[in-house]
Amino acid sequence: MSGAIDKVAWLLLEDGKVLCARSRGKDTFYLPGGKREQGETDEETLRREVEEEVSVRIEPDRIDFFGTFEAPAHGKAAGIPVRMACYRADYTGTLAPAAEIEELAWLGYADRERVSAVCGLVFDRLREQGLIE
Repeated sequence: MSGAIDKVAWLLLEDGKVLCARSRGKDTFYLPGGKREQGETDEETLRREVEEEVSVRIEPDRIDFFGTFEAPAHGKAAGIPVRMACYRADYTGTLAPAAEIEELAWLGYADRERVSAVCGLVFDRLREQGLIE
């Protein structure tokens, strides 16, 4: 779908839960990550956005593609989709909210209604694969 918002997201799983972030003034959680800057690769976007949002460094040699998901963009006009490439990756550092992030939370499938539509699709896939509770 052309005109989609192009995003790259980090998928961090621990004990059957997914690390999610919530921006200041928002009520919906999403996977850490963000929009690609001009000329950036997925890996470059992932590394930059994760460091900006959750204060850790992605290990470049341990990045694995999980899937691309598309759904209506949260908080945007009807008909505007978001296409999100998700990657699993190891990291160094201590997770902490930074920049516009107000809160980090470990969410399970029961929390699906608290995440954006595109993240909900990721949660569905994780549940199908037995990776989240």
